[in-house]
Amino acid sequence: MADLQELYSGLSGGRVLDVATGRGGFVEELIKQLGDYDEIIGIDIDADLADGFSKQFADDAGVRFQLADAMALPFEDQSFDTVSAAGSLHHIGDPRVGLREMVRVLRPGGHLIVVEMYRDGQTDTQQTHVRLHHWWAAVDRLRGVSHRETYTRSEVIELIEALGLTKLTMRDEAYLNDEPTAPTVIARLEPGIDEYLGYAAGHPDLLAEGDAIRERLHGTGFHPATVLVAMGERP
Repeated sequence: MADLQELYSGLSGGRVLDVATGRGGFVEELIKQLGDYDEIIGIDIDADLADGFSKQFADDAGVRFQLADAMALPFEDQSFDTVSAAGSLHHIGDPRVGLREMVRVLRPGGHLIVVEMYRDGQTDTQQTHVRLHHWWAAVDRLRGVSHRETYTRSEVIELIEALGLTKLTMRDEAYLNDEPTAPTVIARLEPGIDEYLGYAAGHPDLLAEGDAIRERLHGTGFHPATVLVAMGERP
């Protein structure tokens, strides 16, 4: 997200909610890019993420983790100035419900930020990411984790436009600077492939797909899929 300074420039975050925060990767981006903020709450349905998140932001008393479901946010109406969801829509059981919840807790004039990868229109090296992500999603569903395949670009746009936001801005962001077969790139992804091959034990089709993706990683290479970045205001 290194190229988003122009979009966030001068934006006062106020009270911020990051939905399906995971390990807090987008919270780090918000801290770097927002003009200022009063408080940032990262929520996730996975309690196992709480400890790592808290350690990551131990030096910032204004940042905290809260266990919560994106489809039933435990906050009052209009109680946040900024709400974000990055790489999250395909993890939420019903993204339409989740997005409506995000708008519900956003004050009028507050900003909703959505960042979501999509599967169509990607380069060959980016398709490695799409295929890897879809394999991870299949294995996660086997484990009982809410994780669907990524949307098309038009599907993401449709979800966001349905919210009736004003001053809506959308842009595509691609990160293609790294050499796609660089040892550092491959080394960063190998542990995740190994981990998910372990989860897929006993499922030959999933094991075969994981091995094929590893072969593609070494041959075709990898670039992150292009993401759609959207920001709008609640009327």
